[in-house]
Amino acid sequence: MKKLSFLFIIFFLTSVSLWAQKRYSPFEIKAPQLDTIKRIWVYLPLDYNESEKKYPVLYMHDAQNLFDEKTAFSGEWKIDETLDSLQAKIIVVGIEHGNEKRIEELTPYKNEKYGGGNADNYLDFIVSTLKPHIDSIYRTKTNSRNTGIMGSSLGGLVSFYASLKYPDIFGKVGVFSPSFWFTNDIYTLTEQTKKIDTKYYFMCGDNESESMVDDMNQMIHLIRQKRCDCLHLHKTKIVAHGKHNEKLWSKEFAKAYLWLF
Repeated sequence: MKKLSFLFIIFFLTSVSLWAQKRYSPFEIKAPQLDTIKRIWVYLPLDYNESEKKYPVLYMHDAQNLFDEKTAFSGEWKIDETLDSLQAKIIVVGIEHGNEKRIEELTPYKNEKYGGGNADNYLDFIVSTLKPHIDSIYRTKTNSRNTGIMGSSLGGLVSFYASLKYPDIFGKVGVFSPSFWFTNDIYTLTEQTKKIDTKYYFMCGDNESESMVDDMNQMIHLIRQKRCDCLHLHKTKIVAHGKHNEKLWSKEFAKAYLWLF
């Protein structure tokens, strides 16, 4: 009896240890488009090593804030815990921001006060360098129906921009608390885009800034002019009392994932 109890304790402690292990792995890759080396974090589904299935992929910005409290600016999104709890069948690729170059990388146009405007090179890195690398190493579903991009704040802005620039690559887009205030050119580009077939999940809190809700609704209005609501290709959520922080984005991530995928 004592032997059985001892074995049970060992099994329990081993199980806890395995569960506590990091559910993501980092690697570095050259980003010639940005003249730097990018650190990437990859989350794999719980059953990845026990199957031969292929999985959809979600690319996300600001990887420092996605998985680990220690590297996060102000709390983490808890991506791995959330997806594990859902037994989600998806690969997540987190791209670390460039610290002092974050604004440059995540903005498609320059702002008179804050500068920026290097998102074309950042997205070219994702599309031309990172995605082929991920597709060559992992079992991925490579078409646009199974490839998403998602982010918050400037990450929400660049994710939306990516959907207009690469509609054949990113078919599903999560736009959290988007910084559409950064440039009016993003509205002009949307107006000039003839066809928009992308699936979007828009989310923000009503306590983020004076213009956040109005800015997001203005963009949604432009999108609705391009297609019929009957297609059910976009969903909007405005969270009461929601503030511009990781707590909000973490709380709302699962809902966005489940709707998009």
